[in-house]
Amino acid sequence: MPCLPQELVLKKASKIRLFISDVDGVLTDGKITYLETGQELMSFSVLDGLGIRLLMENGVDFAVLTGRSNAATERRAQELGITHVVQGVKDKLKAYQVLKSLYRLEDKEIACIGDDLQDLPILKLAGLSIAVPNSTSQVRDMAHYITKRRGGEGAIREVCELILEAKDLWDTTLSRFLNPE
Repeated sequence: MPCLPQELVLKKASKIRLFISDVDGVLTDGKITYLETGQELMSFSVLDGLGIRLLMENGVDFAVLTGRSNAATERRAQELGITHVVQGVKDKLKAYQVLKSLYRLEDKEIACIGDDLQDLPILKLAGLSIAVPNSTSQVRDMAHYITKRRGGEGAIREVCELILEAKDLWDTTLSRFLNPE
């Protein structure tokens, strides 16, 4: 399925009530650094963090669904107020179905972003499927929308703004920063 024209992407985005994100390669650049102590070092974009907060403040939930488990992801999610963080997932489709049921949503109300093969089953079902440009070709081929920004470099922020724009919430959100009380 090729990417959709912008007007159709915005139409799909206007229905989104839950945005599900992978971590490695999407919320991060996909690199993992192991320190001599055995600890992992991961980096998250502050641009993405504000985008997630703005999205949630405007009534769109955000969840993390990842195949790996690590403390950095849990910590970042806590900082941002993300309540559903599902780590160590072997079957992303099953976890997607659980989140869908928990939020009582239809597929058309869910956006998913991923970058690798294990994301394909949920991207296939999501009302708005998104890939980062550094995704595998199979994921890019499945996506309705491919971000301009790479994973870990503001791709999530780009999608958050797109959803807010599609819901006619971006101008109000932006005005809070332009006209602080």
